[in-house]
Parts: sequence; structure tokens; C-alpha cells
Amino acid sequence: MCRFLAYSGEPVFLSDLVCAPTHSLVHQSLHADEGKTETNGDGFGIGWYAERPEPGVYRDISPAWSDENLVNLCGQVRARTFFAHVRASTGTATARANCHPFAYGRHLFMHNGQIGGYHRIKRRLEALIPDAYYDHRRGSTDSEAIFLLALANGLEEDPVGAMARTLKSIREVMEAANVCEPLRFTALLTDGETLTAYRWACDGRPPSLYFRDGPGGIVVVSEPIDGCREGWQVVPKGGTLRARRGAPALVQGPEAVRARAAA
Repeated sequence: MCRFLAYSGEPVFLSDLVCAPTHSLVHQSLHADEGKTETNGDGFGIGWYAERPEPGVYRDISPAWSDENLVNLCGQVRARTFFAHVRASTGTATARANCHPFAYGRHLFMHNGQIGGYHRIKRRLEALIPDAYYDHRRGSTDSEAIFLLALANGLEEDPVGAMARTLKSIREVMEAANVCEPLRFTALLTDGETLTAYRWACDGRPPSLYFRDGPGGIVVVSEPIDGCREGWQVVPKGGTLRARRGAPALVQGPEAVRARAAA
């Protein structure tokens, strides 16, 4: 499993959230409290929106806690919307192409979770990705496969419905292959203006997800970056959070998500 952070609001330096807090994402890369593993050292990545419509992305395979380039870059980049992710592999290679976030056009995507039995159904899932999107596949992770499948299902126009339909089709492939391991999906998507956070799992045990919505902007995290839960809200199991820059966040429960999946 992994740890991540997303921010959208008034421009801030990435280091203010990624590096500086007591329980920052860099600290979590070595000492996570709520992850499946304490250490998340299989690479890291940041993606940010500045003057151009498409995001900048920097990813590397070194652990976040030991990479001076990450600290220096975060101290210089000021952005209105950004993602940061530290990776703990669930079985695929430690490679730059497998580090999050993944980019497609204006969109960034990052994931904490797993497709159960992925090694058994990888070829079947990849066969569902249309050629136009498969041409953008660079790595071998289940996370990137989910992203490309969701794009093919209309993610850019309908982030909640397209993702729900995508995970439904993945579950069907898993069931056909008699995979008993769970599908767990806590993830974040943005186009630089609207942020969508998902916290779903077929076994009712999705990875943790918190948010803090203030006058300056919204922060969404795997676990609180200040070391305490006061002031943070939990995205409910099976729920989705949506936030447009400059507007209050909206949390949708499982019922609304199921309705979007059926639409």
C-alpha cells in the first residue's frame, strides 16, 4: 500500500505540506501510522499545475526520505493544485514508470490499494483498454491499468460514474477468474480545477482517507500530516469526495456512487 496527499486552493509551496509538517508525506514514507506497511520506499512522485494547462510531473525510484532533489524541488515550486505520492509496491517492479501520479492530458491520477490476484488477470484487464489509451501505458501497475480503463469509460466527463463502471467490470473479471483477494481502491483524480477522491473496496475495508477543507483550500491525505486527527474529516467507506477549486467540498455516500454506476 501507499501514502498520498492532494491539495487544491490558493497557491502554496509544495514543501509546506509535503515536507514541513510533523507527520509529513516524506515522514510517512519511512514511518506511516495507518498503512498496511510502515515503510513506503519504492519510489515517489509529485504532479503540479502552474502556468500551463497540463501538469508537471516528477517521479523517481529512490525513497522520498533520502532524495534531496524532492526536498529542493518542493521548496521552489508553488502551485494551486498538486499531488504527492510515496509508493509501497504490491508486487510490480520498482521503476519510474510505476511511480504515481500518472498523467493523461490535463489529468493526474494516483492510487492506494490493489486489484486482488492482479498477476492472474493482468492480460485480461489490459485487453479491455482500447488501443488509443493503451498507447499511453508506460508501466505495469494495476493502478495505471485502472486509470486507462476509466478514461476509456468516460472519466473526463463523469469521474464518479466512469470509475464505478470501471471497477464493476474489473470485479467481473476477478470473479470469472475465481479471484478471492479483495479489490481495494482509495484514489485521487484531478484536472487542475476539480478534485475527486474515492474510497471504495469490495470487502468493506478501503484504505484510509481524510480531508481538511479551509478558507485557503482543501487538503486530502491518506493520514493526517500534523500527527493528530483533530480538524480532519474522514471520507466514509464507499464514499466519494468532490471539490472544485474555490468551492466547498461535497461528500457523496455509497448510495450516490451506486446510482452513478448504474447510470
